[in-house]
Amino acid sequence: MPMNNDVQQKSQNVVYEVEGILYEGFWSQVDDDAPLILLVHAWGGLTEYEKTRASMLSELGYNVFALDLFGQGVRPTELEDKRQHMQVLYRNRDKLRLLMEAGKKTAGELGGHLDNMVLMGYCFGGAAVLESARAGMQARGFASFHGALATPDDQDYSLTTAPILIFHGCEDTIVPMSDVEQLTQQLESHHVPHEIITYGGAPHAFTVFDTENYHPDADEQSWHRFIDFLAERTQ
Repeated sequence: MPMNNDVQQKSQNVVYEVEGILYEGFWSQVDDDAPLILLVHAWGGLTEYEKTRASMLSELGYNVFALDLFGQGVRPTELEDKRQHMQVLYRNRDKLRLLMEAGKKTAGELGGHLDNMVLMGYCFGGAAVLESARAGMQARGFASFHGALATPDDQDYSLTTAPILIFHGCEDTIVPMSDVEQLTQQLESHHVPHEIITYGGAPHAFTVFDTENYHPDADEQSWHRFIDFLAERTQ
């Protein structure tokens, strides 16, 4: 979908319930018929960073629902708290899948076109996107920006329904290049169309503005490739 400088963007925080717990996502809408992007946050919860990215995508003509995996008001700032909330879901993959499905369902209730949808995620959100890909979620594409790439021993990509796009920094000290190689082998073995792009000198979280890890070249290049991917995969 080409850039539309005349789009009228409407956005709102959206509270929804999953198994008796309240979650708060962010809905950015431009048009009832626009393709849908399901955006998944990093380990700090749904922050202004993800909302900014959602707005940037809406400026290009996409409806975006940034879902919440941690719960309303749960936006950890300390490293140990971030790690704890992330590990809870890594240890309970069924709950992670449930929350991803709940985010998708909420996006549909808001008017998002679930049959014309791409998933994207940052860091932990990238891992959650791959979890949904392995779970067989119906989508037109899955994209991970500097996300965790390891596959649990009891999982594979045999149910994956759409192409996968991976952006990874070669200087990522959290997600090693060996994980990239292993993921490549897994996707090849299950004949999943994929593209894995690595950026020399880029560390983990290279797209996050105003941080020491921000790598402008890798951010710009990955963003442009993702926009092309959206145009290729959505209607």
